[in-house]
Amino acid sequence: METKDIKIAVIGLGYVGLPLARLFSTKYETIGYDMNQKRVDALMTGHDATLEVSDELLQDAINNHGFVCTTDLEKIRSCNFYVVAVPTPVDENNRPDLKPLWGASETVGKVISKGDIVVYESTVYPGVTEEECLPVVERVSGLKFNVDFYAGYSPERINPGDKLHTVEKIKKVTSGSTSEVADIVDRVYNSVLVNGTHKAPSIKVAEASKIIENSQRDVNIAFMNELAKIFNAMGIDTHDVIEAASSKWNFIKLSPGLVGGHCISVDPYYLIQKAQVYGVLPRVMSNARRLNDGMGDYVANQVIKLMNKKGLLVKDAKILILGITFKENCPDIRNTKVVDIYHTLEEYSNNITIYDPWANAASVLHEYGIEIEKTMAQVQASTYDAIILAVAHKEFLEMDIRALTNDNGIIYDVKGILPREIIDGRL
Repeated sequence: METKDIKIAVIGLGYVGLPLARLFSTKYETIGYDMNQKRVDALMTGHDATLEVSDELLQDAINNHGFVCTTDLEKIRSCNFYVVAVPTPVDENNRPDLKPLWGASETVGKVISKGDIVVYESTVYPGVTEEECLPVVERVSGLKFNVDFYAGYSPERINPGDKLHTVEKIKKVTSGSTSEVADIVDRVYNSVLVNGTHKAPSIKVAEASKIIENSQRDVNIAFMNELAKIFNAMGIDTHDVIEAASSKWNFIKLSPGLVGGHCISVDPYYLIQKAQVYGVLPRVMSNARRLNDGMGDYVANQVIKLMNKKGLLVKDAKILILGITFKENCPDIRNTKVVDIYHTLEEYSNNITIYDPWANAASVLHEYGIEIEKTMAQVQASTYDAIILAVAHKEFLEMDIRALTNDNGIIYDVKGILPREIIDGRL
């Protein structure tokens, strides 16, 4: 297969798939496929609700590069290079949920032809592509893997809300099911990336490389969260400690915080589960996950402690939480740990307001059963006994937060970004 003959179909048009499909469309004939008709219709008007692709870039792809999004399976049948970019969530027991991948593999199996290549981008534990996904493609298509069709794996590296490390600027890991296919996959990705690729020696190595990227960050942040708990108990400001330690040349500067989103808070469970199958108990990773998952409850209890010290009644207190997305300046609410703060405080008060100008109120209500405020005017209609800065949206940095508190009200800064003189505590 020559790269000039490649026609690409990207299956799954979320935070990963859409930016990648848009980028591929600048070089190749590209079709985006998604089962959500509302999502497809919105994209074809030239707007991406996730804000990962600007209206300008999306409209340019549609108008000048022939980029098309569809729910019609027949429209991707003529493609020969399929890229799967669907979510890999965990269930309520934190066990890997491969149903989206199985479904996408069935979709590929219905349209793939002899000589075609399917590349998976979804984050998985080593072995999923070859042991879980490709047998589904074989069963549905009637074709034989590495005889009639081929595969690759190139893990996604999308960072929601990050306008610096966009998809065309990141270095991508690539791999293929044969050495020849690995070369083809590598050339395709290399042709649209500014900083090139790293070709892994096998699909399993590529899968493993992705999952340890996020697991490493999870463990490192867990260490900082543990330090925050220790130093808070000792009456020492954790951020002052980090600043002092950062004066050493080889200290890795990280901050404590809430670990949510679809990557760092989910991906380690895939490797944890697979490690146990092989008889290895991953204690460091498991403990890091437990510690980070408990930080929302910890923050809430720190707020309650501060209120008690000031003589504020926690029962029925008026509380304002600023932000519900899992990170700043993006609308992504997946696995946000702010809801853990909310639910712990909800045991004491029903007067809790969440304000987030970035989050979609209908999505928050659907996903978490929580109503949020979307306008500053609604927030300013009251004053509060406690305000928690949970997300560092740029709008919050411009607010006079102290003006929203009652005379004896407290401000707790989860992100450690507010002026010290206006806060009562921080993580």
